[in-house]
Amino acid sequence: MRGTPLSAGAGPNDLWCADFKGEFKLGNGRYCYPLTVTDHASRFLLLCEALESTREDTACTAFERVFRERGLPFAIRSDNGVPFASPNALFNLSKLSVWWLRLGIAIERIKPGHPQQNGRHERMHLTLKKETTRPPGSNSLQQQERFDAFVREFNVERPREALEMKCPAELYAASPRPYAGLPELSYPFHDRELLVTACGRLCLHRKRINVSTVLAGQKLGIKEVDDGIWLASFMHYDLGYFDLEQETLQPLDNPFGTRLSPVS
Repeated sequence: MRGTPLSAGAGPNDLWCADFKGEFKLGNGRYCYPLTVTDHASRFLLLCEALESTREDTACTAFERVFRERGLPFAIRSDNGVPFASPNALFNLSKLSVWWLRLGIAIERIKPGHPQQNGRHERMHLTLKKETTRPPGSNSLQQQERFDAFVREFNVERPREALEMKCPAELYAASPRPYAGLPELSYPFHDRELLVTACGRLCLHRKRINVSTVLAGQKLGIKEVDDGIWLASFMHYDLGYFDLEQETLQPLDNPFGTRLSPVS
C-alpha cells in the first residue's frame, strides 16, 4: 500500500482525520475498539465511539450519524487499515471509502509506518488513552460515558497553545455541505452505464469483466477508446482499461489523481 497526497486542511471541515485507537479489554473481558474522528484545523473531536469491532457496517453507522449532525467534510484522512482500506482490493479501496467517494469526500491515506502524518490525531489518542482507559470501564456503556465526558472537556474546556489559547469548540462550525444521502451517478460522456455485480464484475456482450467486489452495486461508466478497448470510470475517477478477451480490468496507476474524463 502507498500513501496519497495530503492536503493542508486549513479550515474547518476541509479535512477530517479518522482512526481506530488500539483495542483494549474492558472489565467484563470484551474488547473495545474506539473509533475517533477529529477536524484537522480546529482539533475538534467529532466522534469517539466505543465499538465492538472494526467492521465496515458498524463504522458506516457511526460516520452516518456524524455526517447528519455535522455535515460533510471535503476530505477524510486515515491509515491503510480496515475498514478504511482493503489490502487486496482494487486501489486498496474498501466499501467505506467507496461510500465516502460517492458522497463527494476525497480520501487521503498516510504512508504505512508514518503515523506522524496524522500527528494531531495521534496526540489526541495518547491523551484519550491516559484519561479514559486506565483503568478501563467495566462494560461498553460505562466506557462510552467516559468517552463522552472526555469529548466535552476536550472540545470546550481545554484551550490549545496551537490555537492561540482557544478551545476547539470556539473555532469549529458545522459544514455547509449537508448529508443528503447518495447522489445519482450519471456518465453522459461515456458509451454505456453498467452496474457492478455482487461478485465484482461487469457484464458486457456476454463477457464478465473482473473489477472488484468493493464496487459491487455501483454504477460505472464505460467508453470504447479503441477497437475492443474500453475505459471504465467510477464517478470522475478513471479506473482502468479492459478488453473482452482478457476479461480483467487493467488498473491505471493513480485513479485519485488528475481528472481525466468529465462526468456530471
